[in-house]
Amino acid sequence: MALVYKICPRPLWQEAQALGRFIGAPVDRADGFIHFSTAGQVAETAARHFAGQDDLLLVAVEAEALGEALRFEPSRGGAPFPHLYGELPLSAVRSVVDLPLGTDGRHVFPHSLPAKVGQA
Repeated sequence: MALVYKICPRPLWQEAQALGRFIGAPVDRADGFIHFSTAGQVAETAARHFAGQDDLLLVAVEAEALGEALRFEPSRGGAPFPHLYGELPLSAVRSVVDLPLGTDGRHVFPHSLPAKVGQA
């Protein structure tokens, strides 16, 4: 099962947990879909859109659990990025881990970022 990733400020994720669903960050709501990245895209997403931000979480979501609401559409440089047209049900979330800043100011990702559920 494929995974997609969402970088999320901790307070926004805490709101999602209280609601029982994630309705998106302000930029998601403005664009009309929730922005996700694949395992191969998420580090660049962090560098471009979250540079220097701390107290972030990396949320791994099972793509298949989102059904047809998840679409891969051209974005940065024409690469297909996953976009969710609808709310994210927390039942599709497979893991949530801290995404700390390293001493160099870049985000420190887990050693092995799985592209699929069960992959290490």
